[in-house]
Amino acid sequence: MSTVIAPRGSTPTPTDTTTGTLPRRTLDWRLRFGVLALIWGFSFLLIKVGTDGYAPLQVTFGRLLFGTMVVAAAMAVKRERLPRGARTWGHLTVAALLLNALPFSLFAFAEESIPSTLAGICNATSPLWGMALSLVALSEDRPTRRRVAGLGLGFLGVLTVLGVWQGFHGLDVTGTALALLASFCYPVGWIYVRRTLAGTGNAHLSMIGAQLLLATAQLAFVTPLFTPWPHHFAAVPLLAIAALGTLGTGLAFLIQYGLVAEVGPTTAQMVTYFVPVIATGAGVAVLGESLSWSTPIGAVIILAGAALTQSRPRARRTSGTAPQA
Repeated sequence: MSTVIAPRGSTPTPTDTTTGTLPRRTLDWRLRFGVLALIWGFSFLLIKVGTDGYAPLQVTFGRLLFGTMVVAAAMAVKRERLPRGARTWGHLTVAALLLNALPFSLFAFAEESIPSTLAGICNATSPLWGMALSLVALSEDRPTRRRVAGLGLGFLGVLTVLGVWQGFHGLDVTGTALALLASFCYPVGWIYVRRTLAGTGNAHLSMIGAQLLLATAQLAFVTPLFTPWPHHFAAVPLLAIAALGTLGTGLAFLIQYGLVAEVGPTTAQMVTYFVPVIATGAGVAVLGESLSWSTPIGAVIILAGAALTQSRPRARRTSGTAPQA
């Protein structure tokens, strides 16, 4: 799943960044929510198809290149400029590595040896990693019984997916570890952004564009060093990479940006819980990947745990008074 520069706690407000008014939407947010879930769910299938013809770093570079082109076009239409300041660009460079270049590459390497269904389920562990890290790194995120229970439940789901009771039999440990590490990168990047780039005053679309541009530059530098130039260009994997970048990165970023601005980060991040379901269905139906009983059961447990870690206790009512904000 792709990630924008505006994490929980530093998201854009429900108003347009240039006019101060609520932006007009051509589609109901629920439809865009469903489209975003489908795009991100099918992204793991597209990664799998892309790695059938190209090296993982080439898949990631193509993904970022096409995604950057889409966001750049949106910036041109809205007449947004890239952010200024060496400090901002320095932090954006780290954010691009943690939120795009590194996790995208790790997922591509992982799917050389594991099914796209398993990669999609591993991606669902991001809220669990984020919860665990925020308890340590963010003083405002206090542990509660519900959130700690969700954390434990989620990692129980991970062990279920991995089949720990049978000693990880039939599981590619390296590929699975790479996918879990990729999902771990996202909350690390969110916390970094929250500490360094929140409240910079730059438009969020321009920050997203700069982040993708830097991630593309990072892969443009790294890919030729570790990957030979392809001898031929396989058409279907190339189309998959183009779709992955155009839809799974560029368009998905723009849709998520709009959802956060319109309905808020809490509702927008609920898409996370639909992605592994769609990724699993796509992998089984389109790629014919096998599915053991422990995989969907573990995925349900992971999602339940993630939902608990993101939940907040309801405000208590007192007699004759309104609920507290």
